[in-house]
Amino acid sequence: MTEVALAPATPHTPSVIRLLLGKLAISYTEVLDHPGLPAARKVQAVLLDDAVGVLMVLFPQSQLLDLNRLCELTGRRLTAVPQDRLERMLGKHNLSLLPGLPSLTSSPCLYEESLLREPSLLINSGEPELLLEVSREDFKNLLNKASAAHFGEALNAIRPNLDRPHDDREEITQAVQAFTARRIQQRLEETIEIPPLAETAQKIIKLRVDPNATIDDITGVVETDPALAAQVVSWAASPYYASPGKIRSVEDAIVRVLGFDLVINLALGLALGKTLSLPKDHPQHTTPYWQQSIYTAAVIEGLTRAMPRAQRPEAGLTYLAGLLHNFGYLLLAHVFPPHFSLICRHLEVNPHLCHSYVEQHLLGISREQIGAWLMRYWDMPEELSTALRFQHDPGYDGDYAAYPNLVCLAVRLLRSRGIGSGPEEEIPDALLERLGMSRDKAEDVVGKVLEAEVMLRELASQFSQH
Repeated sequence: MTEVALAPATPHTPSVIRLLLGKLAISYTEVLDHPGLPAARKVQAVLLDDAVGVLMVLFPQSQLLDLNRLCELTGRRLTAVPQDRLERMLGKHNLSLLPGLPSLTSSPCLYEESLLREPSLLINSGEPELLLEVSREDFKNLLNKASAAHFGEALNAIRPNLDRPHDDREEITQAVQAFTARRIQQRLEETIEIPPLAETAQKIIKLRVDPNATIDDITGVVETDPALAAQVVSWAASPYYASPGKIRSVEDAIVRVLGFDLVINLALGLALGKTLSLPKDHPQHTTPYWQQSIYTAAVIEGLTRAMPRAQRPEAGLTYLAGLLHNFGYLLLAHVFPPHFSLICRHLEVNPHLCHSYVEQHLLGISREQIGAWLMRYWDMPEELSTALRFQHDPGYDGDYAAYPNLVCLAVRLLRSRGIGSGPEEEIPDALLERLGMSRDKAEDVVGKVLEAEVMLRELASQFSQH
């Protein structure tokens, strides 16, 4: 059995689970969840359904649940039960998480056969961070009416390309060709169909790199795009910036409230965002695209200020990196439209995994690779493509490291507060050391940003309208 004992004053198994396991004569040990526990022994439970009904599926957290294989096995097109229905069902039993106990839901159950190779299994208790360890024999008894099958893909067989940027071009080409060959059975054209950079964005990029650019220059560019002009004025008037008096013009917004740097990066983020439309499909229970972007940019703005002055990267560019960090998500939806829904469905049934595994498994590339590639294709600053490319590598220490390190830290801090999607991931000490920041200071920054959450949401909703 596992060596981790339960500390006092931690949550205990909910009464409904205790009674259920007692009735089934299943003995268990309470274990605190922590990163050292083997993923092959942790049971991931998901509820799927279709017109036929609900199916509980159990598999180890060392695997990705492949819905295509499940379809081949069952002849059914199963997807995750809608989040509100799942929450209502768990709420009836006062549970926060779904435990891998088929008798709890009385629905049919299918389990990954490799689970029974482990000497003992760790099941969600229904309470966050508390697992129940049961022996293989007891686990078998829990599954006496369930069916075994092989439908998981081992994560060690999926290698998301987190740190091999030299392979990006070849992998993106291969992914598009394989996708096209499978789905359309025709040769791919020489180029991926990427929309050209909007004229407004091109003008703003020129201003960004012009050391002599003035407020008059940026005012002139913004005013030629009515939607952008309205956006800048409404941002400046927002309670988040607490501007004194009424904002009457774009120049007013820049001079009195937002400043040159913030406006140029906000305007660029908005112009790029308008180049690719938000996909209509998205995974359930995910933070809306622009909300995630604005929160991340705001946290990065605070983290940049909290860095030692001598180490600080360019504040406007770090803000822009936050605003665009998930841009590859929009690009995947644009380049692989039929496959994008499949990615969404797989993200719903693999909540224990970072999206990189799902995208690598289904497409052969990740949103980070294709997003960074597009930034280079559009001749954006190298700092920006580096920020997008290495944002999930907390150990990145190459050129322009502060940019991806700040995105990585901001995303993980927000995830720990329930914003974003995927599993929570630890923040290594080395990441904080490279940024010259204490853990307390980083937590303080995200806390202050989230105090203004209502106002940030309002800003995000303005982005979504255009």
